[in-house]
Amino acid sequence: MPMPPVPWPRTRWMALAASALIQCCAGSCYCFGVYSPALKASQGYDQSALDAVAFFKDVGANAGVLSGLLAAWAPGGRRRPWIVLLAGALLCVAGYLPMWLAVAGVAPAPLPLMCLYMLLAAQAQTFFNTADVVSAVENFPDRRGTVIGIMKAVLPTAVTLVLMYFVDVHNPNERYNKKFLDAFSLIAVTVAGYLMILIICGQIFSISSAVQSICFVVLLILVMSPIAVALKAQTPHEESISEQRTGLLREEVAEDSDNATSSTALGGSDQDLSAGKENLNVLQAMCKLNFWLLFLAMACGMGSGLATVNNISQIGGSLGYTTKETSTLVSLWSIWNFSGRFGAGFISDHFLRQRGIGRPFFIGVTLLIMSAGHAIISSGLPASLYIGSVLIGVCYGCQWALMPSITSEIFGLNHFGTIFNMVAVASPVGSYILSVRIVGYIYDIESPPDEHSCVGKQCFALSFMIMAGVCMFGSAVAFVLFIRTRKFYRRVIYARLQSFLD
Repeated sequence: MPMPPVPWPRTRWMALAASALIQCCAGSCYCFGVYSPALKASQGYDQSALDAVAFFKDVGANAGVLSGLLAAWAPGGRRRPWIVLLAGALLCVAGYLPMWLAVAGVAPAPLPLMCLYMLLAAQAQTFFNTADVVSAVENFPDRRGTVIGIMKAVLPTAVTLVLMYFVDVHNPNERYNKKFLDAFSLIAVTVAGYLMILIICGQIFSISSAVQSICFVVLLILVMSPIAVALKAQTPHEESISEQRTGLLREEVAEDSDNATSSTALGGSDQDLSAGKENLNVLQAMCKLNFWLLFLAMACGMGSGLATVNNISQIGGSLGYTTKETSTLVSLWSIWNFSGRFGAGFISDHFLRQRGIGRPFFIGVTLLIMSAGHAIISSGLPASLYIGSVLIGVCYGCQWALMPSITSEIFGLNHFGTIFNMVAVASPVGSYILSVRIVGYIYDIESPPDEHSCVGKQCFALSFMIMAGVCMFGSAVAFVLFIRTRKFYRRVIYARLQSFLD
């Protein structure tokens, strides 16, 4: 009698692998700098109109409140993230298909309708991010920075439909082997390094179609390799080893957290230090000063980062860069973005576990570095765009790794998806002010009359000096948040993480 087929296992490792693959296909918004010149030319937009489309992209890509609500309140939404992923896949089709038809001249669309298409297409990204990040944080509660770094670093439709079955939430208190999480991290770094080599070689050498095909096949193998790690992680032998190495029983975690929070409260602090244990809902979180400090810091950092990447083609054109060079800058931006997302998650995890240093400290540091990057671009010196984009890209990525971790730690996990997406609204708010009202406005003023292009460093010099000052202000706000939460991180989060190591 033939044996029935064995279904693919649904474990935390398979969920992590599937989420990583979905994220690989969920970064289309970061390609805007590549196709924005074609969009601008085909539709006859000036810079302010193009920045308006970019603003709706930023709103859609970051205002993920709807995805958070769906994950929290839909039947089985939090425990069955496939509902959220399916909604994202449908939005992806509803946005990008009519945009392509408009640019191709098949179905022309006025500016308001194009903004709506961009909003829908970008909104899909928040549904992918919410399902993947929430699942990762709940499956690996003691390695939040690392798993968020992996998820946010490897940032459509068909892949999501195939893989959403495997994205699931599992018992976070089951023991697991950390070496497999390290393997996922190594794969992410390898893919980023491989892509960077390909991008640089493509800029220097002329690569034949055959070699490009081989490189693409190798890339596919690297991208699919997390599945092999997930399958290895759930073998019976590895499961028995895992039980001896890491993990903690639910009762032990609860007891340590209660004791740590109680001792914090008895210390007489008025900083709402027990918020992480209370699991606040979104309205309660918005009544806390810490929420608005984090929101303001993110508006400065993410807003200025988006203003840079949205206008990078126009910046390069004004400084005399070729189309190929600006396209390379956009591709390399993704690598620097990855480096920041992965590095910030890993480094902040290390310092939090070893020394109890709260993650808001690293937001303050990265915003200072971003300020330097904006100042370098404003100078207009040779290679300033390359150097500045590296600094801004890395630090922009850091914000996306640090902010979700901070949100889950300060406000708890019960409503994490909704609160995280509410804080992310800071990104389009900052982008609108800096990109549309400052960068686009000054660019159009500096452009010759009746023309939509500007040449010379004066096109963006003042804008980037303003953004340098904005990042300095954001850094100060982040350090205030760090000071307010340092006791909470030391007495609650640090103590909880140490209990995982015992």
